[in-house]
Amino acid sequence: MAEILREIGMIARALDSISNIEFKELELTKGQYLYLVRICENPGIIQEQLLDLIKVDRSTATRALQKLESNGFIEKRNDPDNKKIKKIYPTEKARQAYPFIIRENEHSNTVALEGFTVQEALEAERYLRRIRENIEVDFESVKKGHKRDY
Repeated sequence: MAEILREIGMIARALDSISNIEFKELELTKGQYLYLVRICENPGIIQEQLLDLIKVDRSTATRALQKLESNGFIEKRNDPDNKKIKKIYPTEKARQAYPFIIRENEHSNTVALEGFTVQEALEAERYLRRIRENIEVDFESVKKGHKRDY
């Protein structure tokens, strides 16, 4: 069987390490940039939607969001129609950091796809999307407390 998930894991860890080092000057650590990008792209997002976008558990997200809020990157506001709902918005500090994070992402994409034709890059993206969609089924099931059948 192909070791695709090992390769994906190594790529993800390498890129995460690079980002954590390069984003230190922005006062972003431990993958916080992932949250920040999604919040900048979706101002007013609620935590549940954010969890779904980046595929993390609630406790991990809560810690990251608390840190982002205490460092002045995000602010939470009550929904005017439902006081139980907190919407998450980027601050000016986040909006200033966002273009740098996007440039780093674009650079990493360029490096990762070096030597690929446009068609190969599109195929790789399509295959990875299918892999993610397959994994999401188990992710959602396990999140709800179900066990996977090995």
